[in-house]
Amino acid sequence: MNDRQFRLPRKESKSKTNDAVTGALSRADLNRLKANTQDSSVQQTDAISADELDELRRHGQREQVGRLPRPQDPDVSATESISREQLAELTKRGEPNQVGRLPGPAAPRKSRFGREKKSSRPRSLLRELGIVVAIALVLSVLVKTFLVQPFWIPSGSMENTLVRGDRVVVSKLTPGPFDLKRGDVVVFSDDENWLESPNVERSAIANAIVKPLQFVGLYPEGDDHLIKRLIGLPGDSVSCVPGERMKINGQPVSEPYLYSGDEACDEPFDIVVPQGRAWVMGDHRSGSSDSRAHDEESGGLQGSIPIDSITGRAVAIVWPLDRMGGLSNFSSTFDKVPNS
Repeated sequence: MNDRQFRLPRKESKSKTNDAVTGALSRADLNRLKANTQDSSVQQTDAISADELDELRRHGQREQVGRLPRPQDPDVSATESISREQLAELTKRGEPNQVGRLPGPAAPRKSRFGREKKSSRPRSLLRELGIVVAIALVLSVLVKTFLVQPFWIPSGSMENTLVRGDRVVVSKLTPGPFDLKRGDVVVFSDDENWLESPNVERSAIANAIVKPLQFVGLYPEGDDHLIKRLIGLPGDSVSCVPGERMKINGQPVSEPYLYSGDEACDEPFDIVVPQGRAWVMGDHRSGSSDSRAHDEESGGLQGSIPIDSITGRAVAIVWPLDRMGGLSNFSSTFDKVPNS
C-alpha cells in the first residue's frame, strides 16, 4: 500500500470469516465518505455564503453565525432581523434581553408579591381634579376679597333701579384705588344696627351649606348688608324740603332715578356729613329706611354711615337675565354740585 491509499474492511465472506478484506480508497473519496457518514447526534446545517455571513454579523446575530435556523427544527427559536439603528435604540432603552429580536408587547407590571399592579390612572385623575378644584377655590376667594363680590337685593328700597331678588356684582376697588362719588350705588355692612333682624332666616343645615359658599364667593351675600345710593360725601351739606328738589352744598339736583310718584323727601332735614362718613338714601324714598330715618335730628352724625363700612360699589345686575345691565351713578345729576 502506498501513501495515497487506505484500506477499509470488506464484508466477511462465507469461506473466509476470519480474514479482513480491504479495498483501495483515495483521500478525496475518504473525505466524501466522512461528510456523508457524520454522527447522527450532530445537527444538520445549511451552508451559507460569505455575504450572508457578513449580513448576519451586521444584524447583531452572532449566535446564528454558521447556521441558519431550519423551520422544522423545534429546538431553534425563530428570530427576526433588525437593523443596526434598531439595535442601538434597544441598547439605549436598557433592554439587553431584546438584542437580536424585535421587542414584543410589554408585560404587565407586577408588585413584589407577584400580583399584577392595577392602573393608577383613576387615582391620578382624582388627584389632578382635586388640585384644579383647590386652585379654583383659592382664586375665587382672592377675587371676592380684592376685586368683585356678588350680592343679592333683600328689599324694595332701591326700586325701580333694583328690585327684590336681583343679583348684583360689587366692585371692591371702590373705595380704595377709586374714590367714592355722589350718585354711586353702594353696599355696606350693618355696623350701625339699622336692621332689626337679618334679611333672611335660614335653618342650621342651610347655613352650614350657604356660609362656606359665601366665604369663597360662590353664593351672593346680603344677609346683613344694605344697599343705597350715596348722596353726601364728608363735609357736604344736604338739605331737603318736601315738594322741592334736594340741595347739596346749596345746589338743587334733579334725581331721575327716583321711584315713580315719589318726592325727594317726605320730611324736611338739613344736615352736614361728618368726616369719614357718608349720607345715603334709597331711590324708593317712600319705602326706604335710610340715613333720614336713623339721624334723629343729630345733624347727620347718627344718620350717616362710616365709609369703612362700605363694602364696594355696585356696578352691574347679573341676574335675572332680562334685567342684566350696568348701574349708573348719574354723574350728570351731581356734576354741578360744588365741593364742600
